[in-house]
Amino acid sequence: MTWTPWLLLSAAILFEVAGITSMKLSRGFADLLPSLGVLVFYVCSASAIILALKRLELSVAYAIWSGVGTAITALIGVAYFSEPMNAM
Repeated sequence: MTWTPWLLLSAAILFEVAGITSMKLSRGFADLLPSLGVLVFYVCSASAIILALKRLELSVAYAIWSGVGTAITALIGVAYFSEPMNAM
């Protein structure tokens, strides 16, 4: 197995994180540039994960995609948006 599916999965995660961050920055789709970013980043994320799934098992790919994406998004929320980190 080559590294290509894993690189595609990594790209899908980064695009998804960029998409959700753009969603926050768009202020409810009130700002045009971040709103366009949501669309572009989610299309790129979906494309990358679709290509990765040609070689990776769905359960493994989705678990990694959602878990790593959630962790990175939480860290961005705390570090960039000054969101509190608590047990919830």
